[in-house]
Amino acid sequence: MKHGKKYRSVSALIEPGRQYSIEDAVSLLKKCDRKFDQTVEVHMNLGVDPKYSDQAVRGTVVLPHGTGRDVRVLVFAKGELEAQAKEAGADYVGAEELGEKIQGGWLDFDAIVATPDMMPLVGRLARVLGPRGLMPSPKNGTVTATPAAVIKELKAGKISYRIDKGANVHAPVGKLSFDSAKLADNVMAFIDSVRRAKPATAKGVYIKSLVITATMAPGIPLDMSLTR
Repeated sequence: MKHGKKYRSVSALIEPGRQYSIEDAVSLLKKCDRKFDQTVEVHMNLGVDPKYSDQAVRGTVVLPHGTGRDVRVLVFAKGELEAQAKEAGADYVGAEELGEKIQGGWLDFDAIVATPDMMPLVGRLARVLGPRGLMPSPKNGTVTATPAAVIKELKAGKISYRIDKGANVHAPVGKLSFDSAKLADNVMAFIDSVRRAKPATAKGVYIKSLVITATMAPGIPLDMSLTR
């Protein structure tokens, strides 16, 4: 892949072997400014084996300053809980009619919340939602009898993460327009959550690498002392 001039110029500024503070890394990323507000992401490689279920790492965290994007929340609910979901700010609320739209290819939303009684309906959508990371689950709190509270968390910046086959976890932690202090708060909230999610069976070094990047910017290694 051939990268643009700004990407290459920032890559040339990254000192080999150096681990950067969040503030210094963000300062470099901002040199890759574009005509849109890029998403800032953190990527971590963990010392676990994803092949074993007891070493799977997953969790949720509410970022102190949000993600910087408007999260479109769809809720499967009926009756009183449907009314509560609408009042809490859900963008789409319903049941069978929403399931039919999704089966037809409609995916104009970012997160799904479902009440427990709606799961037989939602389960039929697993082949569509699962590969896109949109399937609601009790483990990440998106299958709940109190959808209003979850909707407010998602709107406020709650994110989910899950280890991939390469033992990596990734998360959006804000926008490049955020100041360094807000991004630092969000990065630390994510790191602390992953740290707390360490499996009891994990041995040796748990967090092996820590990198921050933006949509159209190179990855910059962060100071590993942040993980301790």
